[in-house]
Amino acid sequence: MVLSMIDGKTVQTQKPLEVFNPADGSLVGIAPRMEIADINRAVEAATHAFSSWRETTLQQRRKACLAIAKKIGEHSEELAQLLTLEQGKPLGGLGSRWEIGGAVTWTQYTAGLSLPTKILQDNEEGRVEFHRKPIGVVGSITPWNFPVLIGIWHIIPAVMTGNTVICKPSPFTPLVTLKVVELINQILPKGVVNCVTGEDEIGAAMATHPGIGKIVFTGSCATGRKVMASAAETMKRLTLELGGNDAGIVLDDVDPKQIAEGLFWGAFINSGQTCAALKRLYISDRVHDAICKELVQFARKMPMGVGTEPGTMLGPIQNLRQYQKIENLAAEAIEKGTLLLGGKPDKKGKGHFFPITIVTDLDNGDRLVDEEQFGPVLPIIKFSNIEEALAKANDNPNGLGGSVWSRDIERARQIAGRMECGSVWINKHGMIQPNAPFGGMKSSGIGVEFGEEGLAEYTNIQVIFS
Repeated sequence: MVLSMIDGKTVQTQKPLEVFNPADGSLVGIAPRMEIADINRAVEAATHAFSSWRETTLQQRRKACLAIAKKIGEHSEELAQLLTLEQGKPLGGLGSRWEIGGAVTWTQYTAGLSLPTKILQDNEEGRVEFHRKPIGVVGSITPWNFPVLIGIWHIIPAVMTGNTVICKPSPFTPLVTLKVVELINQILPKGVVNCVTGEDEIGAAMATHPGIGKIVFTGSCATGRKVMASAAETMKRLTLELGGNDAGIVLDDVDPKQIAEGLFWGAFINSGQTCAALKRLYISDRVHDAICKELVQFARKMPMGVGTEPGTMLGPIQNLRQYQKIENLAAEAIEKGTLLLGGKPDKKGKGHFFPITIVTDLDNGDRLVDEEQFGPVLPIIKFSNIEEALAKANDNPNGLGGSVWSRDIERARQIAGRMECGSVWINKHGMIQPNAPFGGMKSSGIGVEFGEEGLAEYTNIQVIFS
């Protein structure tokens, strides 16, 4: 018998969902394998809670969210340990403790935001007020790469704007989300935040459910399109943060040794399992060889292993399906390009470990360049002029993030403005922050997260004329 969290209390279900450690294949725990009837119960609970939660004041909601941040902080080590066991990322470095700390910080920042009423007109002809109202029940569907941080990105702005939430974590990483929701329910009234776990059909049912007013989804472009199509039946509001195939452009004036570390972490944070990771690297032919040398030297020193072991900086691929995709893309790229590092996984153990792999002499049209690998494999493309590099960087259906690397910041800004993506970083990559809206262009999504603009995504607009 396993449990879930609906209406502020644990709910029993007889169907187990086994969760395995990607580092060694061991059983971490069991989550509920829920059914459509459980979705209905969660919607009923969230709808009932909305009737009163929407009437709370901004200060009451702010106080509650700050209490949630404190509660998560108090349980940070417990959450980090569980996150490492089921996701695989290391405890230290840019791993589980960093993710839990980020969840606390994001919660605290979001609690300080507000969307006050705007007076559009107030004269002898009348008064016009612009209000933002909560939508109702928000359905949150989260992925397995950053289950806690992304869950907080969905839940806290929904709660802050007076909505109630039903969250559905990935079946690969449900345990830490269940624990976070349990902690949240120690602060909030019952039914404000609920959690349902199970396979993909649970998320599909949420997208079509008439009692859910908004879906916020982070995941692949293919699944995002399905969510969007399903949500159309009930005209749901949507925020979709979908896949990226971020390009980095390195100009000819850089110091290769100085930027090697930034390039590495831009590409390989969380073993490359990051939507806004650097996934295609375009390097000027004048510095190509020197950068490749420095990048390989830095990467060789980076320890990969079991996340609970001291000193580990990179963990395994979270699941076998993703591992096999990465293996296939890497093998094809190695056959065509020049392998600089990695490429040959050690299959002696039970974990899904794929080595840091760097391949050059590739180009647009090669699968590793055109497709999002979502793993520790980086293709490098040499270019001779910036117009060529920009054209190739923009020649992709995705448009989440990008970066420009140069000593000339003004030149870099001009090039950044011509990149077709939602966020562009200069001399770094993927460094999102809670006060800056984050979202994609083209197939990388709809809407934004973070800041006031992200908060507004959880509201409907109402204009009152008097």
